[in-house]
Amino acid sequence: MSGEVPSTDAGPEADTSHGFDPDTWVATRKSDDLYRDLQPVDTVTARAQMAPDPKGSEPEYGDEQIVFAANNYLGLAHDERVQAATAEAARKVGAGAGASRLVTGDTGVHRALERDLADAKRAERALVFSSGYATNVGAITALDPNVVFSDELNHASIIDGCRLSEAETVVYDHCDPEALAAAMALREREGGDNEQWLVLTDSVFSMGGDVAPIADICDVAERYGAWVMVDEAHATGLYESGGGIVQREGLEDRVHIQMGTLSKALGSQGGYVAGSEVLVEHLLNAARTFVFSTGLAPPAASAAREALRVAREDERQRERLWANVDRLRDGLGSMGYEVWGDTQILPVVVGDRADALALGERLREHDVIAPAIRPPTVLEGTSRIRIAPMATHTTEDVDACLAAFQTAGSALGLI
Repeated sequence: MSGEVPSTDAGPEADTSHGFDPDTWVATRKSDDLYRDLQPVDTVTARAQMAPDPKGSEPEYGDEQIVFAANNYLGLAHDERVQAATAEAARKVGAGAGASRLVTGDTGVHRALERDLADAKRAERALVFSSGYATNVGAITALDPNVVFSDELNHASIIDGCRLSEAETVVYDHCDPEALAAAMALREREGGDNEQWLVLTDSVFSMGGDVAPIADICDVAERYGAWVMVDEAHATGLYESGGGIVQREGLEDRVHIQMGTLSKALGSQGGYVAGSEVLVEHLLNAARTFVFSTGLAPPAASAAREALRVAREDERQRERLWANVDRLRDGLGSMGYEVWGDTQILPVVVGDRADALALGERLREHDVIAPAIRPPTVLEGTSRIRIAPMATHTTEDVDACLAAFQTAGSALGLI
């Protein structure tokens, strides 16, 4: 009969050949020791109570533990000054932006944050996105390069940005400017005339804690007229005047695009690009993750702005962080652990996946949260515990962490 709607009740014998099988996906991840779950915390501070994954139920929190696994490096997510700025923006402006910033979601709070970011990054202008991931994907695809040269250990958001841009991606050896130069020379010999090239690197690598040789990378890029984009996610706010490695090295005039996040040292949410006026004008028109996303919530923008102010003006926050870093690095090294990195990220490398997982579990038993990181997140044979201290950890917290590593490592025969 004309207009009759077919029944959607396929019955018990329904054909599922074109559907999906999430049961097998989950079972495979578990059998490959790659399964992860969500474990809620009761507060975003240096000490917190955690709960086993409650699925759809209410969390049941356990005893308080010391958190050495967060990126809240300056401890500002729970800072009273930041909380007050958050509440004030929610009251005056609203809990959410309500629309894309190109429609009605652009507020004075957003503009104030962008002015302060541009000043801290010594750039003409900044543009705030809803997340760091959205920033990298949106910026890289909007630039639409012909070729990208990407460090082999760059963050997943950079990798996905390269894929979505459909640029030819050349991966160069980690933190190796000579490898980058060789790759560019080869590309030029193979007919790379009239192409737009983009060099992509983290400044501080999140799993290794090491720092890219940005000045040397700029030397190579300038030799070929390429642009340089640096991801300062794990550096923003931790150096003089709230800047990152680019500011520490005085490279603002040589790095075309400075990217960073508001969700780590600044304790809020979102990401940003800092650069020239015309770059920002292009991105706000062409970056799909900006154009088609609701603007960052005003309370989050206000929180990030206040956190940036604290990071720039209150040197004690940074001094406490670096004092904790030094105490941990020295203590772990004296026990015989292999500690990598040159920054606030301290990878304690044990090599074997099973050893790293066992060490992470033993630390948890001693009320220290510092989970194991294993392949494919890191390279095979480099499984590790990634320690991330905060400025708000006390000396007693740090010493408790060291004691846990001593007891757990000795019991497992790792030291």
